[in-house]
Amino acid sequence: MTKLLDPNRSVLVLIDYQTRLMPAIHDGDRVLNAALFIAQVARELGVPVLGTTQQPRLLGPNDERVSSLCEHVLDKTHFSAVADGLLEAIAQHAPGADQIVLAGCEAHVCLMQTALEVRQAGYASHVVAQACGSRRAEDKAVAMRRLELAGVTPLCAEMLAFEWMRACTHPSFKTVLANIKSQPLD
Repeated sequence: MTKLLDPNRSVLVLIDYQTRLMPAIHDGDRVLNAALFIAQVARELGVPVLGTTQQPRLLGPNDERVSSLCEHVLDKTHFSAVADGLLEAIAQHAPGADQIVLAGCEAHVCLMQTALEVRQAGYASHVVAQACGSRRAEDKAVAMRRLELAGVTPLCAEMLAFEWMRACTHPSFKTVLANIKSQPLD
């Protein structure tokens, strides 16, 4: 049975929104904007935000807007961030979190391998599809399908925001709603 996401039990992990990689990502600006949106919502609601970078010496740092929203950024050499200490970083920066929300690039490599290993480690694993990207759209589509078949729950960005808030009486509702209304619809 799938439980609704709870901001008190969640952590957001943003994978490899790196300056040298993003220009090659299909719809990279839309993917990055979706990542920024979910990170801003997470911060507003008190959900810890962690980031990763793949070989930053070669692919550059994360986009500075992403980095500014992360409490911690894990540099990695493995495609899955789990192999380079992601679970330990979650335990340190989000103790008690058992709902891991992920987004990132490339969807069919680093994002997918990390999400699968997070799920394999026993965490509820969720992926925000709009905030994921690959160089080729078909690679992202196959990755999203494989993740869903493996039990990783797909989300869209607004779904995540409203699920974390639960009601229009949430103290951050107006702030989050204003952020939603400022997002481009396409």
